[in-house]
Amino acid sequence: MTSGEAPIELASYDPAWPARFRTESRDLQRVLAPWLAAPLEHIGSTAVPGLAAKPVIDIMAGVSNLDVSRPAIEAVAVLGYCYFPYRPHLEHWFCKPSPAFRTHHLHLVPVGTAQWIRPIAFREYLKAHPDVARDYDELKRELAARFRFDREAYTDAKGPFIDAVTEKALASGYGLKEPPESPAP
Repeated sequence: MTSGEAPIELASYDPAWPARFRTESRDLQRVLAPWLAAPLEHIGSTAVPGLAAKPVIDIMAGVSNLDVSRPAIEAVAVLGYCYFPYRPHLEHWFCKPSPAFRTHHLHLVPVGTAQWIRPIAFREYLKAHPDVARDYDELKRELAARFRFDREAYTDAKGPFIDAVTEKALASGYGLKEPPESPAP
């Protein structure tokens, strides 16, 4: 575990998570308005009903490109977001209120890129396929126990599952403006 980082602890799904996203989105919408090229998206496990998650609300904001949106790094600091150059060639990444204790992650991502489309496709596929969401929940719980003090290993170990489901989602039309019809129950 990196110094100052809390261990990985998953929480059962909290129906308050979508409301926390909406509340935070109102402030972000106001501050990020000059750079937004798409609506704010609630991504990650807290966006999927019934799915266990680290209780951190992941928010993705679509921008036209990273260079043009660079001033947003300073702008979101007024809301308590801390910038960290994690994958800076793909996104501007932030956490709030601190790297050691996180309640929110913010991803400024160019619209239309794989970095934008893939999380939306994954989220929509899990929402439409509860059996796959259950499999992901089980995997996350197993990995959280195994890698409790290593966030990077936890994230890396989830990668193959996320990639496989995302590829299936994209092949089925998820991640587009209008998601495909949900399968019949």
